[in-house]
Amino acid sequence: MLAKVTSCAVIGLECQKVDVEIDIGGHQLIAFSVVGLPDAAVQEARERVRSAIKNSGIRFPQRHLTVNLAPGDLKKEGPGFDLPIATGISLASDQIHYNLDDALLIGELSLDGRVKHTNGILPIAIWARTKGYKTLFVPEINAEEASLIQGIKVMPVKSLGQLLEHIKGIKEIDPLPYQSIDKFQKEPYFEQDFAYIKGQEHAKRALEIAASGSHNLIMIGPPGAGKTLVAKASPSILPKMTEDEVLEVTKIYSIAGLLPSNQPLITKRPFRSPHHSASSAALIGGGTFPKPGEISLAHRGILFLDEFPEFQRNVLESLRQPLEDGTVTVSRARGTVSFPAKFTLIAAMNPCPCGYLGDPEKECICSPGQIIRYQKKISGPLLDRIDLHVDVPRVKFEKLTSEKVSEESKSIRERVQKARTIQEERFKNERIISNAEMDIKLIKKYCRIDSATLDLLRQAVNQLHLSARSYHRILKISRTIADLAGDENIKSHHVAEAIQYRGKSEI
Repeated sequence: MLAKVTSCAVIGLECQKVDVEIDIGGHQLIAFSVVGLPDAAVQEARERVRSAIKNSGIRFPQRHLTVNLAPGDLKKEGPGFDLPIATGISLASDQIHYNLDDALLIGELSLDGRVKHTNGILPIAIWARTKGYKTLFVPEINAEEASLIQGIKVMPVKSLGQLLEHIKGIKEIDPLPYQSIDKFQKEPYFEQDFAYIKGQEHAKRALEIAASGSHNLIMIGPPGAGKTLVAKASPSILPKMTEDEVLEVTKIYSIAGLLPSNQPLITKRPFRSPHHSASSAALIGGGTFPKPGEISLAHRGILFLDEFPEFQRNVLESLRQPLEDGTVTVSRARGTVSFPAKFTLIAAMNPCPCGYLGDPEKECICSPGQIIRYQKKISGPLLDRIDLHVDVPRVKFEKLTSEKVSEESKSIRERVQKARTIQEERFKNERIISNAEMDIKLIKKYCRIDSATLDLLRQAVNQLHLSARSYHRILKISRTIADLAGDENIKSHHVAEAIQYRGKSEI
């Protein structure tokens, strides 16, 4: 007998329908084969499914059994096809009768029949609703994740036996009702607060601008000046994520298998800090079946690269296209996959190998050649894509021991949130949400300046030998500074402040 159950494969962040077809032959030659370009994990489903069926009190057919995963030219990976295969076998062997035409099944089986955690449930739920499926059978542990999508009945399945009892009408599974994203929104907790960071007001101001407009930033200064500390405190001033951003980020973490077990949503902006030994695949994404890298895991949040010049040159150069486009495309022999990568880059580096070039209190011991080689590890085109260049000097002893408490992150975050709200309203019809995402057309539309401000900008471009990209980035930074001040128009002092963040490294 022939049976068909619908499942789904996740390719990058996109989903594709997979028909799980099961045929039980009439002859007595016992065999169990899976076809349709399955990977090793799918091939091993034969043993998992066989044991799960037997341990769930169901008869496993002692005949020739063929499972086809269609379309046959799509590579199938992962153990998520276990549940639809086992259900299809029960249908094909005439042990249960049920119409699953408008249902989609996904889940990994353990040997005793329990349904285990499966990656990528959120994008699958979104796709299933879009394609008109009425019911989604998912692992119980993933059910809250799927219930965030309105318009589809989510059935939390604890075990194969429970699903078959539901199908037989013995004991029905109660669907999990739709849950609003607001239910999971909590007041974020931050380990670091700007209030307890002494000095570095210039760096804090730059980070406030970066957070307000999603601008990239690099900090240059001697060891121990506080670059890393300030960067790690930066999540505490980031604006609240919108509903669309929450779903975007959660989809990425769901596919990567990084969703916390007790939290079906990522409601706090990501902060990723890979070590400088990270490979290009780890940072950009990749693998035989491409998975999101650190830049995609930092989507709508911060990617912090400490010891910036210590990263391999090819790794840093691979950042150039994602910084410009906000997406990264990973090409492999089996196909091409794109991941979102709209992150804020925060980089930190020393001015030279010993770290004390230009320090007023400690002499640099590096030769001119060593300094040049060290600084050339960061290419000009890459530096040109970083909006804000900030010098972070040594903190004076008087400031370190001062009892005065700096401004709290909460009050800075409120200003940042107001500026971001202004941008969301400005760009509500433009398909972007922050100033850093503006292209040249939008810069001309929203960054108009008067003749006096234009003269100031002309002098800066000529004297600092700035590129066309730098010119446009100054305008975008100026727009953000004006938003922080609550000004509708960009003024000369906004541009003057923006110019000072195009650092000495460009000259």
